[in-house]
Parts: sequence; C-alpha cells; structure tokens
Amino acid sequence: MSDTQGGSATHPEQTAAQGGSQQVLTVGLLGCGIVGSGVVTLLTDHADDIAMRLGTRLVLGPVAVRNTAKDREVTPPQLTNDPDEVVGNPAVDIVVEVMGGIEPARTLITRALEVGKPVVTANKELISTLGGELFDLADAKGTRLEYEAAVAGAIPIIKPMRENLAGDRVRKVLGIVNGTTNFILTKMSEQGVSFEEALGEAQHLGYAERDPAADIEGYDAAAKAAILASLAFDARVVAGDVYREGITRVTATDITHAHRMGYAIKLLAIAEESGPDEPGGGGIGVRVHPALIPEEHPLASVRESFNAVFVEAEAADELMFYGRGAGSLPTASAVVGDIVTVARAIRSGERPANGSHHSRRIRPFEDTVVQYYVLLDVADQPGVLARVAGTFGAHDVSIKSVWQEGVGDHAQLLLITHAARERNLQATLHGLRELEAVRDVASVMRVEGGEA
Repeated sequence: MSDTQGGSATHPEQTAAQGGSQQVLTVGLLGCGIVGSGVVTLLTDHADDIAMRLGTRLVLGPVAVRNTAKDREVTPPQLTNDPDEVVGNPAVDIVVEVMGGIEPARTLITRALEVGKPVVTANKELISTLGGELFDLADAKGTRLEYEAAVAGAIPIIKPMRENLAGDRVRKVLGIVNGTTNFILTKMSEQGVSFEEALGEAQHLGYAERDPAADIEGYDAAAKAAILASLAFDARVVAGDVYREGITRVTATDITHAHRMGYAIKLLAIAEESGPDEPGGGGIGVRVHPALIPEEHPLASVRESFNAVFVEAEAADELMFYGRGAGSLPTASAVVGDIVTVARAIRSGERPANGSHHSRRIRPFEDTVVQYYVLLDVADQPGVLARVAGTFGAHDVSIKSVWQEGVGDHAQLLLITHAARERNLQATLHGLRELEAVRDVASVMRVEGGEA
C-alpha cells in the first residue's frame, strides 16, 4: 500500500494502527535473473510466514526486466519492461534492485530514493564504487538503503558489523568472499588438479562464468572488501582503494609446499586498521590476494563454494560468519531479510541508519606489513643460501624458516619470512633476480594468520 503523492513519502505505519488490520506493503523488483527469481520465489512461497512474524503482509508488485518474452524459472504476475512501473509507481512501497552493474541501476535507485522510497540492493559493484553518494541521498531524503546481499550471499555480515559491533573496535577482517575461487583452490588442494582443470569444472557446474575474470582476477572480492572495510572502520572505501591480485598464478607446487608446511592457500579479502605507531604506519589497509593461512585457522577449513568472514575485534575477540556466498535462494534470502528490515522500520517509524562513512586515510599497499612465502629456483652450489640470506638482510627482511628441495638444475629454496614491509620485500625480490645463482623467483605469496 502507498498513498504517496507529489513525490513525498507517506508513513504507512499509521495505516497499521487503524482498526488493528494487517498492514500491506508492495515490493517492486528491478531485475528477475538468478537472484531476482529467488526473491520472487521466497516472497511468494513464504508470504504467510513473513506476515505472521512481521505483522505486515509483503505483496509482490511490478517486476521490471529488459525482455518480458524471455523464458524464466518463475514468471511474476506483473512483468514489465518499463522500470518506471517500479520506481515511479505510487503503489510500490519498497524498491528492490537485483539487476547488477552500474547503469541503469544507479539512475533507478537514485530516482527511488529521491521520492523517499526505501531501496534494497544486492549490487556489490554499485555499492563499492558509488555507495557514498547513494547513502548520502538516502539520509537527505529520510529513507533507507539496505545491501546485506552485496557481500556474502546468505551470510549475515552487514547488520552484525553495522549494529552488533557498533560499540566495539574492529581491528581486522579476513574474508573468503568469492565462492568460485574457493571452489577452484579446494579442488586443486584436495584432488591435485591444475588451475585450468579446476576452473573448467567450476564452469561446468555453473560456479564460474564463461568469462571468469571478475572472479579469478579478484575484482568481485575487491568490491566486497571495499564494502567490508567501509563498515568495519566507518570509512569511505571504494573498490579502487583495494590492492587486487587474483589466483591465476597459484600452482599445484605452491599448494603442495603450503600443505607440507601446515598451510592452506585461500583468496582472502583483508581489511585492517593500524595506528600511527603500529606496523604499517597508520590508516586503513584493504587488499585482496592469495595467501597462505595456517591449517588450524578457521578459514582454512572453508571448502568448495562456501564463504566465510573472520572478524577480529577488541572486546568481542574473534568471530566467524560462515555459509553459502552465492546462488539464487541463498542470496535471495539476504535480500528478503533486508526487505523485512525495511518493512519493520516503516511499520515502527524507525529512523534510518545508513552509516556516516567518514573520509579516512587509506594506507598505501607498499606500507603493508605481513609475512611472505618465497619460492626460488636456484643453482645447487656452495654459498647460494648465504647470498640469498644476505639479500634479504640487506633490505631489512628477516627469514623465519627455509627449506631446500632437489639438487642440481632442479634445486629450490622455499623461505618464510618474519613480518616485513611490502616495499622492503619488493626490493628484496629485485635483488634476488640480480643474483646469478637465482634462476627464477618462482612464486611469492603473503602469509596471514601468523605474526602481526
């Protein structure tokens, strides 16, 4: 229900109070793909349960799509190719955007917020790049923008970070937030297959797109990392602030060595804050890259296409949120959860809380302080280890442990460093490549979950 007129939002909670009748709110959708179909299914199949719990009945209204003639898993009764039937329709109380991409999603969400309509979105790309302007607009118009499904599918992480941990200080967030890459790395680790074979299986099962670049190159995880960092540290962090490195260079050899040393390899989204006197020199650091993590760490056991977010906070200590990170119904579950949150706020007249997100210093990646795994192909001759160790020492990088594998032309040195600054490690690698005895710097990866 809505009696919006002249572009100003009404207060439907007043209707619920009249005569004790159950309030009805109409939900309009922008998009009806994988996630949108799941939202339609849940709103339809669970309508009575939601109404009983909420005291408000959610009715599916118009659903805008590009092509109304396309075959779909579900067919909403009010299908339209005109998005104005959703954002400009006075009968629509809550707008849900599940189209993806920047445009026309940005324009349509802006139009909805301009007239005071609350919006629910699953659009990680939009929130991670232009979320600030949309949150500001929602605040200015006294309405809400909810986005739980934008980070980790069905896993509830936005509300706990924004509300439950509001009185704590989050120190660090580590997340496995891309199911495709986690599936690939699981297959490589457990079945010994190559990256290409694991990617092919992921595509066959529908976990990876025909063009998998957004997943395997880390773009998807970087967008989610920006959102997590913004929440954790009340900061304006965009996807362009995130250092990004994908998994295409992870080899079976890396995984074998990691396992032998007691580590698993995961693509991690990492957000951390340090003070001016702490390692890293202060500010917020946000990065996405493959990393070795101890096998006893909770994230190491996250398998297949599952996601997990591990939070380190001062008072709450360590928390982990785990579950399905993608898929039609899991992601739709988070979207519908946001719809219920909005409906409950409309019913109670609760003031919107979109977050302030202040401007904060983003720490240059070169100032990151972390441990490293370095694999070198070397000549098997006297003095090689001393020359290698000397190069590390010359750039203020301390070696924690070292192993030698093979002999002759196939000799390898595998080193784990103590925590060191990224710029010092890069200078070390440059020096190693100039050593005659070092034939190749075969692999470099960061090590998480150990030294601070």
